[in-house]
Amino acid sequence: MSMVSAARPLIDVRDVWKRYGAAAVLKGVSISLRAGQIHALLGGNGAGKSTLMKIIAGLVVPNQGTITVDGTVMDRPSAAKAQRLGIYLVPQEAHIFGNQTVLQNICMGLDRSPAQLRPRVESLLSQLEVKLDLDSQAATLEVADRQIVEILRGLIRNSKILILDEPTSALTPHEVAALFKRMRDLAREQVGIFFISHKLREIREICDDISVLRDGATVLSGPIADYTDSEIVAAMTRTTQAVAAPAPVASSGTEEVRLQLSDLSGEGFQRISFAIRAGEIVGLAGVVGAGRTELAETIFGLRPVHGGAVALDGAELSQPSPRRCIDRGLVYLPEDRQQYGLFLEAPLYWNASSYIMHRQPFMLRPAHERQMFGEFREAMGIKCEGPGQSAGRLSGGNQQKVLLAKCLAAKPRVLILDEPTRGVDVAARNDIYAIIRNLAREGVAVLLISSDFDEVVQLADRILVMAFGSLAGELPGGSPVEAIGQLAFGVQEVSLV
Repeated sequence: MSMVSAARPLIDVRDVWKRYGAAAVLKGVSISLRAGQIHALLGGNGAGKSTLMKIIAGLVVPNQGTITVDGTVMDRPSAAKAQRLGIYLVPQEAHIFGNQTVLQNICMGLDRSPAQLRPRVESLLSQLEVKLDLDSQAATLEVADRQIVEILRGLIRNSKILILDEPTSALTPHEVAALFKRMRDLAREQVGIFFISHKLREIREICDDISVLRDGATVLSGPIADYTDSEIVAAMTRTTQAVAAPAPVASSGTEEVRLQLSDLSGEGFQRISFAIRAGEIVGLAGVVGAGRTELAETIFGLRPVHGGAVALDGAELSQPSPRRCIDRGLVYLPEDRQQYGLFLEAPLYWNASSYIMHRQPFMLRPAHERQMFGEFREAMGIKCEGPGQSAGRLSGGNQQKVLLAKCLAAKPRVLILDEPTRGVDVAARNDIYAIIRNLAREGVAVLLISSDFDEVVQLADRILVMAFGSLAGELPGGSPVEAIGQLAFGVQEVSLV
């Protein structure tokens, strides 16, 4: 835990309001951050967290309120002014310029050239204990490495106020530990850090204070040691019941095999064999880089098959392609919802029907799509202004529900979910869990890919663990998290059942 300075706040936000039309997103929020303090910010999707942090970073202009940075009132906030004052926001979804090198991405916008800054970047990489090829094209980076690039952008600017929005959502446990070590070092150097996360365990490990937003207002604030987990959860959701994890429910699995992989090999994995039956939830656990996403993308036809076979309902799927898979009843929810899952500038009804547009005559689409989205909106509790709202204006949890609606619109018989709750708050997470369980009860075969071992234990009937591109073992549902971790990190091997 950091040694928190008792001096005046590095930043003091007072009575900030933000309205979009008649809707108030922030309602008189006040929050402060001291030098050397790591301050957690929690709240459900749509609570106003991201809007508040974007106001602090100068990306959004408030309707009312004041922001004082180290004694200076920030008039007419802007991103350039915020950065001059030492504020940097590391967003949850990394913004990468794919045609530039990794080094150029990290150093973009700085006065000194990437070549001059290279030693500093290499030093930061060493401190974070991660490896990146600084000369490779940024377009080749995986999700976790893109997040590291965003973190490095903040660190290299020597910011005195650092905002980290879900920085650990795509990181391995080792990378999280290294990041936390660097955060503690920064706190000792009197940097103030806002830390947004939905993981209470991480917040207790790294943060000094906590603030909780709900419906645009501050409902809890103070030293984190003063509050229990139940009190924090209750503040976010009005009741602890909304967050209590439902007990695992046995699926309606039958002997009918829906998806069969036979010695499947591709980019990043080799000789993978397993089967999933109708009504079964099979968890695919592992750490980032194990080959899970590459496997899913190969099954769905986004990557080439190097060897082996994929069969759906007993019939081989030759030369898989997304359209062929969708028409055969196999649907994929990608890991990165903003880059690969949603059309952020398009309306919600268009997003929800984008997997099945080829099935509807062009002239009938709009009315049918709006009706279909309305049904998903009601069934899944999607919070939005209406079917014509753009997907990019939704909170992360509601975006994830729209992405799930897009998958369900295709009426899947096999559903591959890649990190379905990444960056989603606890209430929306439970909504998604309920949807997954209901799909299994209806006979859908579900392959659940997740880096959250607790999530896999809670949902899966069987657990497959990948490590280094291969299947390391199989465990029954409800197995200890420690057993999954040992397989995922190659500590032991377990014979496949």
